[in-house]
Amino acid sequence: MIGVLVVDDHPVVRSGVCGMLAGEADITVVGQAASGSEAVTATRALHPEVVLMDLRMPDGDGAAATAQIVALGLGTRVMVLTTHDSDSDILRAVEAGAAGYLLKDSSRAELLAAIRATARGETVLAPSVAGKLWQHRHRPPVALSPREAEVLRLVAQGLSNAAIGASLHVSEATVKTHLLRAFAKLEVSDRTAAVTTAMAQGLI
Repeated sequence: MIGVLVVDDHPVVRSGVCGMLAGEADITVVGQAASGSEAVTATRALHPEVVLMDLRMPDGDGAAATAQIVALGLGTRVMVLTTHDSDSDILRAVEAGAAGYLLKDSSRAELLAAIRATARGETVLAPSVAGKLWQHRHRPPVALSPREAEVLRLVAQGLSNAAIGASLHVSEATVKTHLLRAFAKLEVSDRTAAVTTAMAQGLI
């Protein structure tokens, strides 16, 4: 029997997933969680074989929770189930130790097959996710300038553009220019994604 923990901050989504899994002779939902921290606590208590993990949730996101669950050493495998398939989301989940990455528009048959494959120790990736991951791993490494990396390190510390400018003795406009160049190189569109992607690639 494959015990599954369903993690999503939307009750309707959790109910829908549980309904899709109901009636399967070899799969049972052992619990539900509405946040990353709840997922870690529930995993520690319930020892599910597979965790279906949403990515963007309050109180600890899915990637961070995935890393903590993997670190528990219980043999639980985490499969991300999300609507998000940006490069930064995929990289963060894979780096955290996710065993699979499926999108919420998957069919019931695809979800069931993915859960069974994940429980067997296989890696399951949605086709679009697999393609992006392949492109990333075969892409020439990104090279940030020393100043771009320095700006991102300060962003990671929670500093505003104005505070970064004051720290580096440059104008706020110059800070924005460095950020925009870093965004373009990392192929992201916001500060959070830039920091997480740069960290995932060992650039900061």
